[in-house]
Amino acid sequence: MFGAPPGSLRLRLLAGSLVWILGTLTVTGFVLADLFRHHVAERFEAELRIHLDQLTANLDFAIDGTPQLRAELSDPRLQKPYSGLYWQIDRTGDGALPAVLRSRSQWDTTLRVPPDSPADGELHVHRIVGPDRAHVVMMERVVRPAAFPDQPLRLIVAADERAMTDPVREFVGLLAIALGVLAAGLVVAAVLQVSVGLAPLRRLRSALGEVRDGRTRRLNDAYPNEVQPLVDELNALLQHDAEVVTRARTQAGNLAHAVKTPLAVLGNAAACEDGPLARLVAEQVATARRQVDYHLARARAAAAVQVPGMRTAVLPLVESLVRVMKRLHAERDLEIAIEACAGDPAFRGEEQDFQEMLGNLVDNACKWARHRVEIRVAVERHQLVIVVEDDGPGLAAPERESVFGRGVRADERTPGSGLGLAIVRDLAQLYGGDVRLDPALAGGLRVVLTLPAA
Repeated sequence: MFGAPPGSLRLRLLAGSLVWILGTLTVTGFVLADLFRHHVAERFEAELRIHLDQLTANLDFAIDGTPQLRAELSDPRLQKPYSGLYWQIDRTGDGALPAVLRSRSQWDTTLRVPPDSPADGELHVHRIVGPDRAHVVMMERVVRPAAFPDQPLRLIVAADERAMTDPVREFVGLLAIALGVLAAGLVVAAVLQVSVGLAPLRRLRSALGEVRDGRTRRLNDAYPNEVQPLVDELNALLQHDAEVVTRARTQAGNLAHAVKTPLAVLGNAAACEDGPLARLVAEQVATARRQVDYHLARARAAAAVQVPGMRTAVLPLVESLVRVMKRLHAERDLEIAIEACAGDPAFRGEEQDFQEMLGNLVDNACKWARHRVEIRVAVERHQLVIVVEDDGPGLAAPERESVFGRGVRADERTPGSGLGLAIVRDLAQLYGGDVRLDPALAGGLRVVLTLPAA
């Protein structure tokens, strides 16, 4: 529309909106999921640290130096086998046996701690395979009791990793559903926004179609502030084109009048004389008149083609032309029939040009017809098709193309300038149409004129 790149403006706007919506929601989803994952991981490690601090605070020793707990830890999961929360106390050093003490929740298993050497009081975090072959996150700390400084202990707490990953997975699922619903709502809103936003352009397109079809000469509706300047410029362009065509027609008419008057004087003077010079002048005047008529018709049609909104109703002109032809050929008692399609067929062009084309065709048919001339009007695929058929002698195939030459007549005994069919073809082609000659079913000539329909 209006010289834009190929493709639909609505689709481009919708595609841009959808890309923006989906991109924004995707980035938002990743950011929120990552923030929640970090938050859960921090809380998970903080909980492990609390259990480890509680284990450290309850650590005690028997008289013989055996580690023991003053009291059981507060979390009841530590008493339930394979509950997902565990603690363990190991001795460190060469040959030390692991799992000096362990929580009831480990049942008959022990935590396999990776070999490392953390400093006293330093926290280390590992991911290992724990009881029931579950993946657990382990936090350890090495303490060195003041009473037994040569017997450092490794205090360990561990929790099932699912306690950290399951909430993240549930959150991501709920987040995906929420963002999906939000995306659907935003898509619907974008579609409505684009539809409402482009509504003025659809009205403008419809109004331009009315101008093109000749139902109006300008765009009269009110449009939003963003579109109104374009409408004003289009109206100014239509007005300018109309003024240019009017001036061109006026100048062409003035020129034709200025040339025809001296030609008429010369023709009348030559008609009053006799001799070679008078005949030569008469011939040249006739030639000049034909050229003026031919080029004036072309110039008028070329100007009219540039103007949008031209519309000429066909049937009234056809009926008027038939009445004229019946009077001109009254002595021959010709039957001139009209067969028209339903509706109101119209020509997208100037009335005078249509009269020029159809008048030449019907006049030729009446000159050559024996008894009947038939005119059919139809609209096919946005094209106005006019068929003029007579029952005359017709034309041989080689002559059907040659008669379109300027000054060529099928029969020199028949009155005429020889410009009729040439003007018809030139005018039709200027409007984007054409004319062809075919043999008629009744034996005469069938002329098919194709023009743009309004």
